[in-house]
Amino acid sequence: MDPLSSVKELFFPSRLGQGLLTVKFPRDKKFMLPTDPMTLLFRLLLVGLVSFAASHLAAPEAIGAELGLGGDWNTPEPLATGDIATPQVESDPWADSFLPTPGAPAGVKIEPVKRPSAAPLVSTPSSPQRVSSYQIQQNDQVLRFLGQFQTGYRRAVVERWLTRSGRFLPMALDVFRQKGLPEELVFTAMIESGFDPVAVSNAGAKGLWQFMAPTARQYGLRVDRWLDERLDPEKATVAAANYLSDLYKTFGSWELVQAAYNAGEMKILRAIQGTGSRDFWSLSDSRFLRDETKNFVPAIHAVTIIGQEPEQYGFTVRPDEPLSYEQITVPKATSLKHVASLSGIPLEELIRLNSELRLKQTPPDSPYHLKVPRGSAPALQAGLDREVEARKAAMASRTGDRGKRKVQAAERVTAGVHIVQPRDTIGGIAKRYGVSVQQLSRWNDLEHGARIFPGDRLRVAAVARQVDSEQGGFR
Repeated sequence: MDPLSSVKELFFPSRLGQGLLTVKFPRDKKFMLPTDPMTLLFRLLLVGLVSFAASHLAAPEAIGAELGLGGDWNTPEPLATGDIATPQVESDPWADSFLPTPGAPAGVKIEPVKRPSAAPLVSTPSSPQRVSSYQIQQNDQVLRFLGQFQTGYRRAVVERWLTRSGRFLPMALDVFRQKGLPEELVFTAMIESGFDPVAVSNAGAKGLWQFMAPTARQYGLRVDRWLDERLDPEKATVAAANYLSDLYKTFGSWELVQAAYNAGEMKILRAIQGTGSRDFWSLSDSRFLRDETKNFVPAIHAVTIIGQEPEQYGFTVRPDEPLSYEQITVPKATSLKHVASLSGIPLEELIRLNSELRLKQTPPDSPYHLKVPRGSAPALQAGLDREVEARKAAMASRTGDRGKRKVQAAERVTAGVHIVQPRDTIGGIAKRYGVSVQQLSRWNDLEHGARIFPGDRLRVAAVARQVDSEQGGFR
């Protein structure tokens, strides 16, 4: 059999078992087998290359690309069952959380502690009427994150979040109570920023609540070349509480509120329209939400469970001291370095408390309420008072100098006579007394171009007329 016949036999067999099978093609020319050997070989080579590329060159799916996740999401990662793994370099806590786990290792507690849903996190006086209660789900998605957050390097990440939360959680709880919001909502910030008040995302979202600049301005935060109040934890928390309240008026579900906080209102509205459902967990099974948003809500539920009772899940952390400061009004355009020199407050502490000051200086348009460590305001106020007194003394000194110079000038003009001083000129003297150069030259017998010297006594007409009216004048 010739080579061409062998190739035909391979791709178009003429026998099947013992029976004879005749290959028939449609009469349309585009389905007809080429008769030219070179054309047939070229087509077969193309078929082989396409088959090879399809089977060997397919790229793995990158599910977490939008979150900046590394590795293959579809490849399970083995998790340590012992103590905390080696901590990773601090990065985006959201990215650290979303590598998949095939199952919970032995010893990991994934059943949430049963508690009344209305139990407060911290005892508090009577709060305003809540908008609606917050129900923590215990479905597979939430339990998956609950298991992940207790194992491997993720455990160290969550411990850092819990440690930092001690600084801001009491303040955030107080704000949310005042707004009548469920206390559990504060843990949204744990997934947004890991309670890092100066966190910045690749998209440019900033602060504890990861506001984008347009939304921040919409909710009353100042963002310009001098101030970025997204980095002010308390002001940003107030803005976030107002934003979450507005989202609830739109969606009526806290899961949808959190999804919209992550993805934007329009994306969630389109998902609702596309699926016909207003249940987040149903939307998360659809193609209308990104993986980031699908993971965002169950991750919040998981850290809420851990954050309410960390000891139940094996976390022993020492939270940071709660945020504490007092405010003092300082003049406009005051640098933090100058404040530190006046008060003795460490510059690093001033920067940490006033991270919203982009140039480490108060804005130039008005006085500013500066945050200082509690107990340090009197020292700063004393320094500011000393500075004010020094300015007053300097101004009085300048005023006294001007008065002294006037007295000296008056003494020089005695009986209508001006005593020439260094750098005096005829033109300058004439202008001072309101006369012309010609008059001054005539009264003092000065020729054109004559020079005068310090100590010379020149008669001036303006004073001469005054003296003339009082003493008979000069003749």
